[in-house]
Amino acid sequence: MANSATSMYALSLDQCVKAIVAGGSKRTIIMQGHMGTGKSATLTMLDNLLPDHTACYFDCTTKDLGDLLIPILKDVDGNDYVRFATNEELGMHLKDKKLILMIDEIGKANPAVFNGLLRLIYERKIGSYDMHPDSILFATTNLGAEGVGDILPPHGRNRVTVVSVRKSNNMEWIENFAINNNVHPIVMACAKDNPHWFHSFEDVKNPEDNPVIFHPQSTQSAFITGRSLECASDWLHVRDQFDDHTLTGLLIGTLGERGAMDMMANIKLFDQIPSLESIKKEPKIAKIPTSASAVVMVVYRTLANLDKDWMNSWMDYLLRLDTEAQGLFANGVRSDKYAKRAMVMTNKKFTDWAMQNNYMFTADKK
Repeated sequence: MANSATSMYALSLDQCVKAIVAGGSKRTIIMQGHMGTGKSATLTMLDNLLPDHTACYFDCTTKDLGDLLIPILKDVDGNDYVRFATNEELGMHLKDKKLILMIDEIGKANPAVFNGLLRLIYERKIGSYDMHPDSILFATTNLGAEGVGDILPPHGRNRVTVVSVRKSNNMEWIENFAINNNVHPIVMACAKDNPHWFHSFEDVKNPEDNPVIFHPQSTQSAFITGRSLECASDWLHVRDQFDDHTLTGLLIGTLGERGAMDMMANIKLFDQIPSLESIKKEPKIAKIPTSASAVVMVVYRTLANLDKDWMNSWMDYLLRLDTEAQGLFANGVRSDKYAKRAMVMTNKKFTDWAMQNNYMFTADKK
């Protein structure tokens, strides 16, 4: 990435969420970042953090001025006047409710829509409606350098705080998103082995130096982002319904040729790992993969599917794996985003293992 203050102080998604929670009721943050990196998913993160708020999603790419406000004729004591009703997606009709309003793709908004939103963005008012004082509003847009039509006019830019959102690295994506969202173990293992999949085009002068990611100067139509990896995962989950030729074609259309071929190379490894059922029922004799990549798949599959009913069996199996695999499991567990963290951390076999391997206290501090 270019060595500038803006790039040096680019924020992670977590940092953006914390800033939006702290100041989003007063000031509008526009998250400006790479396509397919989870900016829109911030709404779900905020919704989980603020259960007393109502999440609302407004997509600027599908709106014209008439989709923002429409006139309604009113009558008071025989005198007619016009009042403007707002689009339901803005949530302004939910009187007295605290909102989390995300204005998505604001840089692609029709200029009339952008201007129509300015008062809402700056003053938390639109038409004759006021947002609840504790409501939160934020927006997203892509990088201008990506060349996909995102523009923030100066008069609007001056009303907001635009923050650069950095791409998650491979391990952040795995631990903070993939494990908790049913991403296929093959995809997670490939992401772990290929950190360059998560690099920025701003770090690559020649697109051929990293042909799997988006680059404005590249002619390839499919490329790898966190979003396209999740799409690939969905195809892998149903791969038993078609042959490998079909799967390869689907992955090429999702990830591009290089990424698809890298992923297909891992499928045979996945077919060699022990079934979950064998680990649950016979942990001390279930097959141990000989390939390091296959072991990674076993660990990630377990993190995604683990249940207290077979936690003890998994710990018996885990002790048969090498220390690197055990550490990979522990690092996944200690992530504060791991949905099953409390369940694992209260299991006696895990706590005994963690104390012996000096993981317990580092996990508590995470």
